[in-house]
Amino acid sequence: MLASLWQEREQPSALSGNWWRGWAKRLLTLRSVIFSDWRLAKLSRSGSSIGSNVFLSAADISGALDKFSLGDESFIGRASIFVQEPVSIGRRVCINDRVTILSASHRVDDPKWGVFSKAIMIEDYAWVAVGATILPGVRIGKGAVVGAGAVVSRDVPAFAVAAGNPARITEGRRAKDLHYSPVESLAGFRAWRGSRQSADANPIVDSSQP
Repeated sequence: MLASLWQEREQPSALSGNWWRGWAKRLLTLRSVIFSDWRLAKLSRSGSSIGSNVFLSAADISGALDKFSLGDESFIGRASIFVQEPVSIGRRVCINDRVTILSASHRVDDPKWGVFSKAIMIEDYAWVAVGATILPGVRIGKGAVVGAGAVVSRDVPAFAVAAGNPARITEGRRAKDLHYSPVESLAGFRAWRGSRQSADANPIVDSSQP
């Protein structure tokens, strides 16, 4: 991300008030951006597929890392992701702190406590809120929301909102079109881009609606 931020940085007049303020913010947030890039580079070297302009906090991502993929401009907080089967995270997804994503677990009906594993897919613009748990085999649809602390064992349809333990689909629903980037709200991103905004030429649209 740092290379992209440098290329797209806001450039106020040298030594102006905005110039000094901008560089002060950049220096304060530089460490977090560098460490994010370092974590992402480690994942790439382990075989993960990583998109552009991604931000990764101190998440614990372990297992078969060659089965892990993360799309453009997505954000992952201090989450725990255990990869046994493919875990695919789309573009512009937001996964908050303390989220747990499990692609494998133990069978409760097996006297030998056997293990099973299933792929997980989290589609574009999905938002998984603080403390949620995603269990094996779940698909989170485009633009769907998983509420804080929810435990999800079944698919969540596109643009739906799921909450509770066990998670259930609520009456709430997200907007029909989404065209934001979760990384734009990060201090490290704003420090470099300033007032500039990224454009989304391909917003997600709920095609099931008239």
